[in-house]
Amino acid sequence: MAIIAKITTQKKNVERYNIFLDYGKGEEYAFSVDQDILISFQLKKGMELDELDISEIQFEDEVKKAFNLALNFLSYRMRSTKEIIDYLKKKEVDDPIIPDVIHKLSEYKYINDEEFAKAYVRTQINTTTKGPEVIKQELFEKGINKDIVTKSLTLFTMDKQIEKAIKLILKTIPKNSKTSERQIKQKLEQTLIRKGFAWDVIQIAMDEATIEKDTDEEWVALQHHGMKAHRKYEKLDGWDYEQKMKQALFRKGFDLDMIEKFINYIKDGES
Repeated sequence: MAIIAKITTQKKNVERYNIFLDYGKGEEYAFSVDQDILISFQLKKGMELDELDISEIQFEDEVKKAFNLALNFLSYRMRSTKEIIDYLKKKEVDDPIIPDVIHKLSEYKYINDEEFAKAYVRTQINTTTKGPEVIKQELFEKGINKDIVTKSLTLFTMDKQIEKAIKLILKTIPKNSKTSERQIKQKLEQTLIRKGFAWDVIQIAMDEATIEKDTDEEWVALQHHGMKAHRKYEKLDGWDYEQKMKQALFRKGFDLDMIEKFINYIKDGES
């Protein structure tokens, strides 16, 4: 059994107090506590403490320290439960302390995974070009369970997805590109898939967005790639030359009729 011999305020942190105990051989520094712990345990000079009391006080003080760490982490933005746990582990908070911290944060409504998920989805809709599949994966990585993820993603309606996909298409379409219309469409589709949009949304958005190149632009693009192919295959004989040219330009996404037109254009120029 020990008796509290003295309690002093720390010089560098007035919200923490040093506890000095006397085990019968005079006072000696024992530990420090947060002012909330001092109050909750009603610590005062002359109070008797056994080892169990001391362990309980120190445990609650460690919880308080970790709780303050978590509050500071939350001061920047909302966090998921998993983000808080990962942060506390990174700060080397002992594992037995963390559940108590999470319980207190939940009790005081500082964390709520459902509200976090809804807010996260709204933010991603309003500030990014991400589709629902990417957002879903990010929520899973933040430890949000499947039911909450599914519920929160209902905020990203089909209309909003199509609207965002169209904006992304119009923003991504290359200007004065020497690429065929078909290849442009393929690249746009790949971009939308990477961004997390479903195929049905992509098809609707592609149909509604104006991405067709006019004939003159397509012809300029074909001439660019056609001349490169011509320089590569011009030493081949007639049929072999035409087949190689058609294969090369078709792979670039050009229409066969336009390819035929270009090959005839080259022949007329050489005759």
